[in-house]
Amino acid sequence: MKLTTKGRFAVTAMLDLALNSAEGPVTLAGISGRQKISLSYLEQLFGKLRRRSLVESVRGPGGGYNLARAASEVSVADIICAVEEPIDSTQCGGRENCRENERCMTHDLWEDLNKTVYGFLSTVKLSQLVDQQRTSPVTIVRAPQSRTRQIVSA
Repeated sequence: MKLTTKGRFAVTAMLDLALNSAEGPVTLAGISGRQKISLSYLEQLFGKLRRRSLVESVRGPGGGYNLARAASEVSVADIICAVEEPIDSTQCGGRENCRENERCMTHDLWEDLNKTVYGFLSTVKLSQLVDQQRTSPVTIVRAPQSRTRQIVSA
């Protein structure tokens, strides 16, 4: 499976959207600021998510994005497949020409891995990720306090 930054960012952005949509449409600028993802990158991702009917846009003042379906109906696989190429661990992209135009010895192994990973990601719903975020303790990392001494010359 080739999970790229694009897929990871899309899942993160969709989770942010789901967590913050109770007050109305969520802006990409808001997601960008909270998640430290480039606004132009989010615009590209949300264009693909919108075309796959995972999000809907709201224009005008107070506009932004909403989930197009309930979070319980959106799987992580749906999100990744909306922005990525299909999940594929094979060297040949499923064409079975991995080794000099012939099927390689391990082709079935990689196809089975694809099915397993896709099957797992299909069972993980956006609503589960939302629940995990709301119930898991937040870890705050703070920089150590600097202890400087003041030297007074006599």
